[in-house]
Amino acid sequence: MPAIEAITEYLKGFSSSGEEQISIFGDEGKATTVEKHVTADFSIPLFINEFWTARQRQSSSIHEISYRACFKPQLPRFFIELLTDPGDVVYDPFAGRGTTPVEAALLGRRVISNDINPLSRILAEPRLSIPALEQISSRLSKIPLQGQVSRDFDLSMFYHPQTEKELLSLREYLINKSKSGTEDEVDRWIRMVATNRLTGHSKGFFSVYTMPPNQAVSAERQIKINSKLNQKPGYREVHSIILKKSKQLLRNLSGAQVNNLCRASADAVFLEKESSQTEEIPSESVALTVTSPPFLDVVQYSGDNWLRAWFNDINMKEIEQNITMASNLQEWSAVMNKVFEELYRVTMPGGWVAFEVGEVKGGRVNLDEAVIPLGKAAGFNCAGVIINKQEFTKTSNIWGVKNNKSGTNSNRIVLFNKEFA
Repeated sequence: MPAIEAITEYLKGFSSSGEEQISIFGDEGKATTVEKHVTADFSIPLFINEFWTARQRQSSSIHEISYRACFKPQLPRFFIELLTDPGDVVYDPFAGRGTTPVEAALLGRRVISNDINPLSRILAEPRLSIPALEQISSRLSKIPLQGQVSRDFDLSMFYHPQTEKELLSLREYLINKSKSGTEDEVDRWIRMVATNRLTGHSKGFFSVYTMPPNQAVSAERQIKINSKLNQKPGYREVHSIILKKSKQLLRNLSGAQVNNLCRASADAVFLEKESSQTEEIPSESVALTVTSPPFLDVVQYSGDNWLRAWFNDINMKEIEQNITMASNLQEWSAVMNKVFEELYRVTMPGGWVAFEVGEVKGGRVNLDEAVIPLGKAAGFNCAGVIINKQEFTKTSNIWGVKNNKSGTNSNRIVLFNKEFA
């Protein structure tokens, strides 16, 4: 495991072209800018550069699952390649769509994934146990296209009547398989893909044109969208869309990557717990945590995921009561304090935590400044804040940069290390 001093020197010498030494940059890339951010409580270096951008190789197609407020695969890849070796354990306590565990598995690492929202496991776990396309096609052919299934509420503003019948039949099939304990990896894959295709803005989704797939609108809002666009739902064949999306997800996976995913699935751990209460994870077992926690009250999980929750028979209102949705920094910090204590317990000596945060409240709150004392209080050393530069013009303004109105697009990663005893 690299020492904190070695990582600091690497970050100082990093260039956007991938070179490691400033002396050989030439015109190939930009050197890292290093600044000091000083408060009354700490002085921390800021490393500013294009650490992961479009310059880097394309991410795997297996990541193309939409989810609100997720980061790009290049972010965890940067830290996984820098701070771990094949076979090391990589963890995400707020896994979301599973970007960190899936990327870690692709790179030959072992994975632990946790998210109190059960949709996370539904979207992440199947991508470590990939069935053959022939298996997916064969299974779909055995699922009735329509049956005597009553609907819970009106979905006609989203779906053509025949599409709705097919969707209801698939939902009933998957719920019955899950309740009977007979759901296998092929069923889980179909569930994952179908969950991702429920609504969207192209013919690759089951619904009529609506919001992007990571944010389902209400039925009332969809009626207004239909009226404004003078549209009505056309027929979309559920099984063919699932098979087409499956092909897209698998299109650029290499044989080695498929093998890595399969090996990772053998002992992968998927939890649905509070991130401060993960006793299933052995102490000092995690080499690297890469995560991005919920940011105060920016994202409304039940509102965004109501249709996905319905399809998977999940009571999202109950789940959201346990999701960190603090309305102010003090409440949020109190929750994260317990999370950092648990992260310190599970992190191995010499291990790392890359904690991605963003601006909230229109840039008036910088979570970096709250996170650093929390990590230090738990026992970690802070190596600095890594800022993935995008279109900034003045590095002196980097700490308070505003990328958009909500301010959650700015990649700002606080990097912590646990010392050897």
